Amino acid sequence: MAKTLVIGANGFIGSHLVEALQRAGHEVSAFDRFSGAAPTFRTDGIRLIRGEFLSRADLDEAVSGQDYVLHLLSTTSPATAESDPTLDIRTNIAQSVELLESASSAGVKRFYFASTGGAIYGPQGRDRYAEGDRAMPISPYGIGKLAIEHYLHYFRTRHGLASTALRISNPYGTRQHPGRRQGLIPIALRNIAEGRPVVRFGDGSMVRDYIFVEDLVRMIVAFVGRETEFDLYNLGSGFGLSVTDILDELRLVTGVDFDIEERATPPTFIDKVILDTNRWAQEFGPIELTTLGDGIRRTYEDVLAAP
Repeated sequence: MAKTLVIGANGFIGSHLVEALQRAGHEVSAFDRFSGAAPTFRTDGIRLIRGEFLSRADLDEAVSGQDYVLHLLSTTSPATAESDPTLDIRTNIAQSVELLESASSAGVKRFYFASTGGAIYGPQGRDRYAEGDRAMPISPYGIGKLAIEHYLHYFRTRHGLASTALRISNPYGTRQHPGRRQGLIPIALRNIAEGRPVVRFGDGSMVRDYIFVEDLVRMIVAFVGRETEFDLYNLGSGFGLSVTDILDELRLVTGVDFDIEERATPPTFIDKVILDTNRWAQEFGPIELTTLGDGIRRTYEDVLAAP
């Protein structure tokens, strides 16, 4: 049974990943602050490690004896990195490098990093983006993710730490915290539930690749402990939906004819990002994706049930 550590285990993706890894037969350790009353995932058989990401001693203790490490924790969101780029450098990038040092010293077999597919390619005007396309991020968040990817290469070359970068599109779903100011769907659903207008940047024509969190997690779990042909993969639905498409589906699912508050599009927003996920599909086979309507319905039920 592989010993597998999830960094950021109490977060949106991490909490689902902890459960999925355990179901797949891993001996799972979950690292996070766990500042709430209880973890957001079920804890039977899962080792909880309460610690601070910014503490090297905590990271050293967490990675000790682990076969695989999955790094999903981020100290910033796209919005906070934009407002203070040095925060992303000082905390997110620097501490991710320390985590890589800890993992390398501990003899971890492979390190998996949750990068971004939504911001890392930049505005190149392509119909869709494949892993071989040049990364040209124009936002601090995307630049930070790319920097960490480069450090993966460094640690692979200098210290022999095997690693895989996962460029994730726009995940949404249950347990996604709207207060982080990240994710159109959960933020909009929270506003709808509270009777407030939904914020729309621009005219609604921006296109993104949305994937339900449980589908994403199944794609990630497929990697862990398996030898793969590449060290970089796009993870997403492979389909594009405009903001208008999403808002129309939100009205249909919730039954609420909400108002729109239009705001100017920030200059670092990209008009269109759809990921080419053929590399993943060729190695792991087709995946049955949750429909947008069903994913939004389940997310809305989760929002309504939240305190």
